[in-house]
Amino acid sequence: MELGTTYTVQPEPPDPRCTVWIDAGSVRFGVESRHVDPEALRESYRDDPEGWAEIEAASPEGGFSDDGVSLHVVDAASGHEYLRFDAFDEEPHYHYVADSGDRNQVIAFDATANGDPLDWSLARLEARLAPMLVRAGAEGLVARLDDERVADGLARVRAVAHEAAGRSQRP
Repeated sequence: MELGTTYTVQPEPPDPRCTVWIDAGSVRFGVESRHVDPEALRESYRDDPEGWAEIEAASPEGGFSDDGVSLHVVDAASGHEYLRFDAFDEEPHYHYVADSGDRNQVIAFDATANGDPLDWSLARLEARLAPMLVRAGAEGLVARLDDERVADGLARVRAVAHEAAGRSQRP
């Protein structure tokens, strides 16, 4: 059974001004404090009219707006983002992103079943990183993971993510 919705457009790139990167061997984790709005999305995709058209078609009336913390899982060698967890206030979700550039599977988060989206996302990274990377097509990356470096990195991710969550809350 296919979960969520699969798009060809790739996720919006992390904003380097709002992202803390944590190296963990063959994988890098990014913690980003995010504010998403239609204007920012339009600007991000200004050089990708097909991608923007796909986003616009999938957006609610008035466009997509949300705040929260995004957790990025990136292959340190290639820079490709295979997993993203968007622990947003209104519409939390997560992504499996194939490195082919044509598959971005977005799965809505069920807060009733899973609780707090940030805590759930962190727990998934700690307990299910390898199988989730395999699902995203990153078998080669999984083979290079150093469990100790990943665990150390994720401990730092947890601390930075909770700090970012405090900053991302709307007044």
